[in-house]
Parts: sequence; structure tokens; C-alpha cells
Amino acid sequence: MKDPTGPIKSTMPAMPTPRTSVPLLQVEGLTKHFPLRYGFLFKRQVGAVQAVDGVDFTVHEGEALGLVGESGCGKSTTGRLVTRLLEPTTGRILYQGHDITHADRRQLAPLRSEIQMIFQDPYASLNPRQTVGTIISGPMEINGIKPEGGREKRVRELLEIVGLNPEHYNRFPHEFSGGQRQRIGIARALGMEPKLIVADEPVSALDVSIQAQVINLLQKLQHELGIAFLFIAHDLAIVRHFSHRVAVMYLGKIVEIGDRADIYETPRHPYTHALLSAAPEADPDDDQEPIRLAGDVPSPINPPSGCRFRTRCWKARARCASQEPPLLQIDGSQQGHLTACHFPEDPTMQPRAGGPGLMP
Repeated sequence: MKDPTGPIKSTMPAMPTPRTSVPLLQVEGLTKHFPLRYGFLFKRQVGAVQAVDGVDFTVHEGEALGLVGESGCGKSTTGRLVTRLLEPTTGRILYQGHDITHADRRQLAPLRSEIQMIFQDPYASLNPRQTVGTIISGPMEINGIKPEGGREKRVRELLEIVGLNPEHYNRFPHEFSGGQRQRIGIARALGMEPKLIVADEPVSALDVSIQAQVINLLQKLQHELGIAFLFIAHDLAIVRHFSHRVAVMYLGKIVEIGDRADIYETPRHPYTHALLSAAPEADPDDDQEPIRLAGDVPSPINPPSGCRFRTRCWKARARCASQEPPLLQIDGSQQGHLTACHFPEDPTMQPRAGGPGLMP
């Protein structure tokens, strides 16, 4: 399928130069615990699901930060906290230097058009009683956005850009497939002319050919309009292609963050190494065995003490159980490459097979 957005000059985007010293988005110690209550008439809290537990990162103007990790590690919850669809338990969210952590609806109203989200579930994110034209143009009307030529013309342009027929303007969501519904959600977010888009698995429901088209579209808009992205995904190849920096998340915490090349070429955290080793390679000469982690991800209701990855790590020692490793730059790492590990990987060595954290 022809890409209506035109070719992208470079498939590996260069890191944008921040226009200001203040990040567009700054997250400090962000935490979200969902209480667990027990009882019939008089419910009492008996615990909490620690979905996100002390997350720190920044996103500058025009930058794409990729957020990767296993299912259930807290990636989507982090995205919903950033867009203030969920109320944080503790921590701070700064947008353009302003604290919006506990801002009310009136305070958030001017920012809603600037911070948009592409949802993971294309079935639940669209109103089944509205036509596609109303779904995309409604937010423009609410926020007073008046495109040149009118909203209907702009909606038809957006539909064509994301690979849909402009004649779909008057159709309802139930008349589309899951991939087509996802493209409608992408068009809705782009129509608001945002500065920051939280993309939660934006292309996971699309065919491979359409994935390339949409990623090229998002990259072009990022370059031309300076849109920043918090790009949440499982596909490591897409994250590497799209993102400038990558953050690796495990059980509610970021265990490694750094420039794309540093993370993919010289990973320092054992979990990052395991993730990358599991990604398929189109190289017939690559006979390296993937790292098979033992067991399942521990429950976020009662996470392990110290390092949360220690129960599956082949390098775990007594110190890992008693002390939680801080996220900091370790010896030999590039500037801005942070790792939370007491015994980080040597980038010049391959991890050993076997050990307490590996399947036999």
C-alpha cells in the first residue's frame, strides 16, 4: 500500500535538540497503588496492587521515549497517569514546568488538547453511537480548533492519511475491523494538534504493511510539528525504529533507561538483556540461544524485597534481596544511560547459560 505521507528521509530519527532547558514532561517518583478491599457491608483495605511504584523520566519537545516491558509491568498505567486519566497515589507530574499531578478538571481543560492518548483497545475507545466524523471532529469543536477549510474537510484528510477511505466519514465504529478502529483513534488524536501523544500499543492491532505506514506517519508529524511521544509497545523492533530513548520497565519500576543505541547495543541490566535476546533476528548465522527466564512475573500485590527482578535473575546475590538498587549511571555507561542493578552486565561479555534464574 502506498504511503500517503510520503517517504521518510531517515529511518533512524536523530535525537532532537531541546528548544528549552525545561522538559516538556517530567515525572518524579510517580506511584499508583490500587487498593484491595475485603468485606461485604463494611469493606476494609487488605492490601494494594503496586502497579506503578516510583517512576522517574523526562520527555523533551519533539522527542520519542519508548517504554517497554512484559505485560502487567505498569506501562499502560503509567501512560494513563501522565494523561491524568488516573489519579496518582504519590509523586509529581510536571508539564512545561507546571505541576499537574492533582490538577482538577478546570485546570486541566486548557491542556487536554495538548496531551492526547492513542488507546490500546480500539473497541472500547470509540463511542458506538457516534459516526466517525463526529468522533474525530467532536474534540476539535469542544476545544475550539477550526482547521482551514472546515472540520469536515480536515476529518476526511485525516482518514486518508491513516489509510481509511474519506467516504467512511458517516459510518459507525461497528462497521470497521479492529485495525481500522485503531486508525480512527490515531486520527482523533492527531486532529487535536497535540504537543505530546501517549501512544499505548498504537500499531499492535494493525497489519504489518499498515504498521509501517502509520509509524512513518507518526515520525513525519513528529519531525514537522515537533510532537513528543511516550511510545508504549511490546515490539522491540518498532520501539528501536521510532524512539530516541528507551525505558525498560519491570513490575512497576524502570530498571534501565538511556539512548536507543546504548540500550540495544550495550544493555547493562540483566532483564533488558533477556528481553533483547528473546527478540527474533533475521540472521541465519546467529545461533545464540535466547535467555529463558524461570517462573512468572511476581505478583504486584506482594513484590519481592530489594530488587524485584532477583527471583528470575541469574546474577542474584544476597545483597539483591536486602537492598533495592537505585537507578543511576554505572561505570562504563554513556551519559544518561541509567541502570538499577547491583551486578550489571558487562557489555563485552555474553550472559552465561544456566544459573538460578534460568530454565534448564
